[in-house]
Amino acid sequence: MNDIDTVRIALHNAVLGDMRSSRPKQLVKALRYQADDFEGDDRGIAEGCASEEDFQLALRNAKVTDALIELWRKELTAWDYQDAAAWSRAEARTDARRADIYARLELAEETRKLLTSLIPVFKEETPVVISEDHQEWYSTSVQHGREFYWPRYQQLLTAKGWPAHAVSGLDEASDRVVECLADPAAPAVYQSRGLVVGYVQSGKTANFTGVIAKAMDAGYRLVIVLSGTLNLLRGQTQRRLDMELVGRENILRGAGEYESDYADDPDWAKGSFATFGASPSTLGGFDIVRMTTRDHDYKSLLQGIVALEFEKQEPALPLHDQQNLHRSHARLMIVKKNKTVLAKLVKDLNKIKTPLSEIPVLIIDDEADEASVNTANPAKPDAERTAINKKISELLGMLPRAQYVGYTATPYANVFVDPSDTEDIYPKDFIISLPRPAGYMGASDFHDLGGRLPEEERTFANSNEKAHVRDVVVTDEDNDESLQQAIDMFVLTAAMKIYREEHDPDGRLRFKHHTMLIHESVRTLEHRELLGRVTKLWWEGGYTGPRGHERLRRLFEDDVLPVSQARAAGYPVPSSFEELSRYVGAAFHRIGGDDKPVIVVNGDKEIENREADFDRRPIWKIIIGGQKLSRGFTVEGLTVSYFRRAANNASTLMQMGRWFGFREGYRDLVRLYLGREEKVGRKERDLYEEFEAICRDEELFRQEIRQYAKPVNGERQIRPRDVAPLVCAHLPHVKPASANKMYNARLVEQDSAGAWEEPVAYPTSVTALRHNTGLWAPVLESLSATTTEFSHPGATNRFSALTGRLDAAAFYTLVNALKWEDPDKFFPHLAFLQKITDASARKVDDWVVLAPQHARSGAGFTLAGSERSFSWFARSRRRGPLFSAISDPKHRTAGLRIAGAEALPGNQALEDLVTPRRGAVVLYPVVEGPNRQQVEETGRIEAGKLVMAFAFVAPMSARSDDGRTVRFRVIDSTKGPIIDA
Repeated sequence: MNDIDTVRIALHNAVLGDMRSSRPKQLVKALRYQADDFEGDDRGIAEGCASEEDFQLALRNAKVTDALIELWRKELTAWDYQDAAAWSRAEARTDARRADIYARLELAEETRKLLTSLIPVFKEETPVVISEDHQEWYSTSVQHGREFYWPRYQQLLTAKGWPAHAVSGLDEASDRVVECLADPAAPAVYQSRGLVVGYVQSGKTANFTGVIAKAMDAGYRLVIVLSGTLNLLRGQTQRRLDMELVGRENILRGAGEYESDYADDPDWAKGSFATFGASPSTLGGFDIVRMTTRDHDYKSLLQGIVALEFEKQEPALPLHDQQNLHRSHARLMIVKKNKTVLAKLVKDLNKIKTPLSEIPVLIIDDEADEASVNTANPAKPDAERTAINKKISELLGMLPRAQYVGYTATPYANVFVDPSDTEDIYPKDFIISLPRPAGYMGASDFHDLGGRLPEEERTFANSNEKAHVRDVVVTDEDNDESLQQAIDMFVLTAAMKIYREEHDPDGRLRFKHHTMLIHESVRTLEHRELLGRVTKLWWEGGYTGPRGHERLRRLFEDDVLPVSQARAAGYPVPSSFEELSRYVGAAFHRIGGDDKPVIVVNGDKEIENREADFDRRPIWKIIIGGQKLSRGFTVEGLTVSYFRRAANNASTLMQMGRWFGFREGYRDLVRLYLGREEKVGRKERDLYEEFEAICRDEELFRQEIRQYAKPVNGERQIRPRDVAPLVCAHLPHVKPASANKMYNARLVEQDSAGAWEEPVAYPTSVTALRHNTGLWAPVLESLSATTTEFSHPGATNRFSALTGRLDAAAFYTLVNALKWEDPDKFFPHLAFLQKITDASARKVDDWVVLAPQHARSGAGFTLAGSERSFSWFARSRRRGPLFSAISDPKHRTAGLRIAGAEALPGNQALEDLVTPRRGAVVLYPVVEGPNRQQVEETGRIEAGKLVMAFAFVAPMSARSDDGRTVRFRVIDSTKGPIIDA
């Protein structure tokens, strides 16, 4: 060694390695103890480094990327993340936990400050788990007693550059899944079924790879991964698992290097596949036998059925007995969700001699909401299960020890399954919501969900929409101006990436892939025409001449430069187009140097001129995609998306969002060219509005799962079967999932203190509407004669409104008398309002009423018998018939502030209304389509044609004393309502 830095790192590595299997211990004492093991000159150096003063000196001079810091980051993060640590009572990922670590290490205050500045506590959200009671079997002794594949997977991720907090987060998240499974060695048979909810392209594959590694280490010996419906996705998943989990020795199984099915894969030649040094079974582990390969899905084994037979060292004992289980190889197969393929697997499993009841099986269902769910109409008595669902049911039926874990980013189809259907895949045992990972760029990063600022106040720094989204408005089918600009942006961002590679101060930044995705249609004939258009635009773009450079200059100065100056996060940005222009030629060559700048991925072999295999080679191309790229498949390096395809439900639309994912080093360069106000059939569609609506749906679903998962007084609030998804479709034509879904519970009370609530199940009959308008008419008449202007900083929260007040009893009496199209939709809120208004435990004194008024003239209505005019709102209903979202985002912050749920103060007019125990009601008189012409022409409307819609925020002071937020009535289709939870 003989280098101070090298010896210091070796010394600290030895100390932390010793603590890794126990707990943090007194650092200086441990350093001195380990220094004695060094020999020769290194011992003297080690003794000199065995002091806290030396450690402080090293920390003062260290960079965050230094090896010593990386070493300490890994260990500190592991201790930060350790769940229920015996040596600390503090919660994981808190300052208190870090303080406990420092105290155990007996570090001086100066050392603590230096370490925290270099390695701050990473306070990422934890997975949210809603589960049934289950036997606790996945203990520390089980986890660490027979570990083989998991620690090696950890090491591989670290070597790939995963930060310590990300590896620790994956460790924790995969633990939460595995501990919900049944003990593979338990004598009793139990089959669990669960669902893991992630984000689109957010690392779900890494999570289930970790789950597979830990499950195999624990004893699961047959792992079946159901990977999408397309060969493209199945092959991508197979390679990922082979590369990161299975490893070279299990792939070769004694064969020569060039006999591997990855012999032509560059990463195989570079040694990027996991390797163990020898066959795992000779190293105290167990081998993984692949039943599928990169290019071949599961095939009937015929005479080779022995490959599925499990070895028993003790024939008299069952396979799941400890004496057999950990001495048997594991089988792994990545199988496409295809009826024929699954039928072959079912047939072969029925042939093997090993009793199926003895095999611990893990079934991972990737994209579990696609094809797996039974969509046959349950109302038809003779309805048969859909093909894929039937085969999955057969697998579960014949494998009693099978654990089913579905993975999806769009869970609605799965949680709508009837929980009483024992043959289906309802997640009866657990639902786990994964946290949004650090560095992830998702739907919310393209929208201003806090409210859109006025156009004049929006900047590239404060508006996600202004920074990343560009409108595509096509008035003439022959006009490709927007498409040309998107291609120009693709070339510019390519040049920016090459510029950053050359100017990266650490020399680490490398962009293997750079892609543009064009998604207009799923029809191959249209792809053929689009290929011709894009190719023509590319070659006529003039990217190597003055004409093209002039277009690029304008786009750089008007778009790329100001966005990157605001959002580059420290990555290099050229100061002028002249500085960037010399990289444009290199960008043009990387994209079109082979005269094929475009790849079509749609299954049409005549047009699919180059397979989009991101694993085998770098790809800098424009990709025209169809159904193959709509779900699951990752388009690497995606920077520019041109998207005009509509969809009818949120799940499909969200899965089309291939622009979601990790964009390290080029987040500021991402652009989304999106269809706005596009005519689809007879309707005008705004894709940006649709994505924003489903983004709000998704965030609401996750928020409620997170809220209801919290125990109250040590008791859980809900179980998996109680997750009657509180999902609303904010747009009438974009439903959460396909229409044939079922709710499994009825919500009978919802504590919504401090939450914005807006009912949507207003009546349709003239009589009921007249009744409701009659109840609200006195309230309207009692409002102030003039408007008050309200404003709130940080969002588009300026508006004018008439104001009034209702005492608690009057408001409850009014809403209790309202008529509804579906009373059950409002009943949970009514039950809560009754409870907080009741004189014996009153938690609300009064309600401020706001009636927002439009600034424009001609937007008012007058009711018969009144001379006052009030603003009305144009809103539409969805199926049910329920309304979509009614409120305007700029009104919500005011309501939340009045009710005490928003801490940031607004203008004086708003602050004057804020008092404890006060709620807010916002009125939205709605005029539906058929009646709008009348009110626009006359300014008057009959009471029976007006929908008196409203939203409310109960005061924060009305929160439940015991913290309970919901009470459900669980519904079983075979028994009816069975339990209040």
